[in-house]
Parts: sequence; C-alpha cells; structure tokens
Amino acid sequence: MHPAPFAYKAAHSVEEAIQLLRSHEDSKILAGGHSLIPALKLRLTQPAMLIDISKISSLRGIRRENGKLIIGSATTHREIEKSHLVAEASPLLASLAPQIGDVQVRHRGTIGGSLAHADPAGDWPAAALAVDAELVIAGAHGTRTVHAADFFTGMLTTVIHPDEILTEIRVPGDGTPGIYLKHRNAASGYATVGVAVTASHDHGHIGTVTIAVTGATSVAFRASGAEHALNGHAVSAHLLDEAASHAADGLECLSDIHAPAAYRSQLVKVMVRRALGKLLHA
Repeated sequence: MHPAPFAYKAAHSVEEAIQLLRSHEDSKILAGGHSLIPALKLRLTQPAMLIDISKISSLRGIRRENGKLIIGSATTHREIEKSHLVAEASPLLASLAPQIGDVQVRHRGTIGGSLAHADPAGDWPAAALAVDAELVIAGAHGTRTVHAADFFTGMLTTVIHPDEILTEIRVPGDGTPGIYLKHRNAASGYATVGVAVTASHDHGHIGTVTIAVTGATSVAFRASGAEHALNGHAVSAHLLDEAASHAADGLECLSDIHAPAAYRSQLVKVMVRRALGKLLHA
C-alpha cells in the first residue's frame, strides 16, 4: 500500500522541530523511519506532516560526561554497536545493539525512535529499564528528565507530549557487566521475549542485579521477584534456577499469532535463566 498524502519538513535544530510540532498539530516525528514508514504504508497512521529530525546534528553522537554515558536520540543502532565507548561503559547496550534487525536496519533505525515508539516487542525499552536510564525530553518550555521506569505508560505510549522530542538517553557509564538475550521472531527479528540483565558480583557473591523483560506483556517491565531472589546471595546454579522461576510472577502475558500467553510466560523464565547463567557463569 501507499501512504496517505502528507507534507514534509526537515528540521535543522531541536527548537525548529518543536516549533513545527506546535504549529502543526497533526504531525509526526521522522527519525530513522523503521517503525513509522511501515505504519504509514499500512495507513495505520495518517499524519498531515512528517517532521524529519535526522539532520539535527545535536541529536547524534555518544559521549561520556560526569560518569554517565550520553547517547543522542538520533544515534543509530549501528553507531552504538560499533562504539568502543559503549562497549567499555555499558556492556548491556553493546550486547543488545547487534541483535536488532539486520545491518541495514541498524544503519537507519535510532535508539530514540525505538524508545519513543515503545513497541511491546522492542529491544531498547528492556535495556533502558535494566540500566535505569534517564530520558531527556525537550519542549517549548525547556527540558525535563524522566527515568525509564516512568517513561513507558502502555503499549506504544510514553510520557512524551505531542509537542515534545526525546533528545538524549543517559545511562550509567561505570561498565557494570550486562547482557541481552532474546528469542527472535523469525520473520521480523522482534523479540517474542527479550531479557536485559545487569549484575555486579564479587568473590562469588552477587551485589545488585537488574532484570528487565520485553515482548511478554504490553509494556517492558522489571522482573522484581527474580531480582529480589538474587541480590546479596552466593552464586549457584540452584539460586539462578530459583530466581528464574519467579521471573513471570503475576504477569498477564500477551497472546497473539506469534505465541500464546502460556508459552511467553514459560519463555520469560527460560530466557532469564539463560541470561543469568551467561552473565554469572553458573
């Protein structure tokens, strides 16, 4: 199918993009386009205008500042994948980026676009939750910073207002070990279930563990039951088995053409156990 007719404007600054959003109520932000363009072609969305932010240089790039790794929202998955700074500062992000789509998708798709789209099967939301990312949002009245736990409000919805833009993602840059694993949908590459885990451990004892899951429910979530079963304990295969068994506690998993709810619930436990085993070597 072809998209419905729309106007196109390329913004060259964040301020210009915000002004365009305020001047054209029925508009959409275009970054990499890998979520928006298919929706346009299927006419699932029919905005009157697309505002292209891919030419805004201030939204691109990766840097370290005051102990934080700061990633511009228009930075592509491929740029994150190839960044030595990301590999050093945030192993979880470095583990995740190469698993998105294929190399063509990674060259165009952006981390900010993925987070703002909030697809329940998207990869980046799980990572953002696992590292307690701070998301910087710009609007006409300045900027505000929102923690990942408060950013996602439901399927395909976030706290970003219609006249605001996600500009930066800030994550801890201390090199905490982390890993991302997913059971891929064979056709799309999206996560049937994806698991992001970070863990600090010393002399066989676990310090702090974070576990976030995507693909299983309408919004990515922290597996707090599994986390609580691990924190402060000595690493053992039995402990990881026990923790993983709690990863799906209280969930209402999605059921669709790709997987029934019961399958997803079991897959959450399996993927959490695999990720913990790889990260903690047990």
